Order: sequence, then C-alpha cells, then structure tokens
Amino acid sequence: MSERQPFIEARGLEKSFGSQHILRGLHATVYKGETLVVLGPSGEGKSVLMKLLTGLLSPDAGEVLVDGKRIDNLDERELLTLRRRMGMMFQNGALFDSMTVGQNVAFPLRMNEVADEEEIYQRVEESLEIVRLSGQGDKMPSDLSGGMRKRVALARAVVSRPHCIFYDEPHAGLDPVTADKIDRLIKRLEGEHGITNIVVTHEMRSVFRIADRVLFIKGGVVYWEGTAAELQSVDDPFLRDFIDGNSGAPW
Repeated sequence: MSERQPFIEARGLEKSFGSQHILRGLHATVYKGETLVVLGPSGEGKSVLMKLLTGLLSPDAGEVLVDGKRIDNLDERELLTLRRRMGMMFQNGALFDSMTVGQNVAFPLRMNEVADEEEIYQRVEESLEIVRLSGQGDKMPSDLSGGMRKRVALARAVVSRPHCIFYDEPHAGLDPVTADKIDRLIKRLEGEHGITNIVVTHEMRSVFRIADRVLFIKGGVVYWEGTAAELQSVDDPFLRDFIDGNSGAPW
C-alpha cells in the first residue's frame, strides 16, 4: 500500500472574533484523494476551519499549507490562483436565480477568464453529466427540486476541474433518498476523478457511507480522528451521545 500524501495541512491554527476564541491551536491533515468528514457540535469552528483552509480567512496564529506551500501569507492574486484548484459547494446551493443552470455552472469559468465558448460549453456539459443532469442546462433554478439544485451546485464546483472540493452541509434540507444520491456523487468524484473531498455535515448516516476519515472538532481543537469504522465502535461518552443523537435530557 502506497504511503498517503498530505494535500492540506493545518498547523497550530488559532482564530478569534473579538472575545470569542474559536480555534485554539488546531492541527489537521487532509490527504490526497480521500473523503474527509468534519464533525462537531454547532459553533465549534468547522466552517471557520474551512475558510482558513481555502484562504478566505487568515489565522491569528499557525500555518496552512497546500501541497507543502504555505498559503496563509499569500496576497490576493496568489490566493486566486490557489482557489482555482479548489471547488466549494455551499449549504443552500448559492445559485443565481436570474441565470440558467448552464450559466450558473459556467460562472467559475467566466470568472477565471476562459474565453473559448466551445470549451465552456463542453466543460459545462461534462459537469452536468457527472451529476446526472445532462440536458438540463436551459432550465432555471426555480424549476428545480432542492436535490437538483444541490447537484447543479456540485456541477459548478467541479467545472473548473479542481483537485479538492469543500462541502458545507451538502445534505441540509434533503430527504434520505436524495441525500444518498449526493453521497454517491461525492464518492464517484473521489473514485473516478481522484478529487479530494472535505465535507462538513451533521448527517450521521452519510458519514458512515462516505468518510474515509473523520475529524471531530471540540473546544477549538481536533478532539478525535479516525476512520468511519473506528467512529462506529468508539466508546467515548461524548462521541457516543453525538453519534446516537442522545442529549441525555429526560423526557
């Protein structure tokens, strides 16, 4: 078995907003070609961590490395080049309602100044095929179900052919069957396209379907990390309550 290669490394990250100390010296590694799921109670810094890893925020202390290169001290032009290697699927899809599906998917290419219209068309069609939405490019977002909107958002995330995709609560608002479709797409991107996936979710069923590894954040640090199988059998009381959805409160 070949040795895993680090893709993104967080070293001693600290981040505060006013008097609120969110991250407190967090260390984490994302390996190339894996699906990493980030778990933890609400308000513990999962979204902040994602923004630090993509360069949307700068840490108060610590370093972020992508392919061995430190990124937290890059200027905006250098960060723009970095972000072309990364895709982002937002929780609500964040589609432009005034644009067609095809125009939404093409948006990152136009922002990156891809001028060849034939290339844009081919890459949009390729991305829609990946998410099982071939032939839907002329529809408006208002014509789509919630699950279809999520898949359009995923097509937009992959159209630039990124090395890595970040997912912010991709299962939010979806029924179990549609959530399963999103999970299958995530694993297909990993298996067939070699994309590294970083997924923030509270949907435990999906965690055990898609995760190669899990990071659990609590108290501003990585409280626990391991495989999905290891998480299923963990005996830590706090983790068990989180996994089982047990508040410990009497009825």
